[in-house]
Amino acid sequence: MMTCDCVNCKGGCTCSKIASVLVYIGGINWGLVGVGMLAGSNWNVVEMLLGSWPVVLAIVYLLVGISTLIKIFGCPCKKCKGASSAPMSSQM
Repeated sequence: MMTCDCVNCKGGCTCSKIASVLVYIGGINWGLVGVGMLAGSNWNVVEMLLGSWPVVLAIVYLLVGISTLIKIFGCPCKKCKGASSAPMSSQM
């Protein structure tokens, strides 16, 4: 069985872990928005929680977008870049 010992496969740096959580939250939220639209209601949980603070709402959406870019293009930190070139190890 092939396993990878690199930092990225074990969760990465703190920035990468936070990005993962924000991408999951964003994905779940947008899934609920779609279901809510089909049901004829608004199920935007982020807006329900932060709707009275539009600036904070915009910052949350911006952070989710940046997190998505980090997950697509990779974390720019030295810890993650150095680990991406780590060799794969074979274990049985």
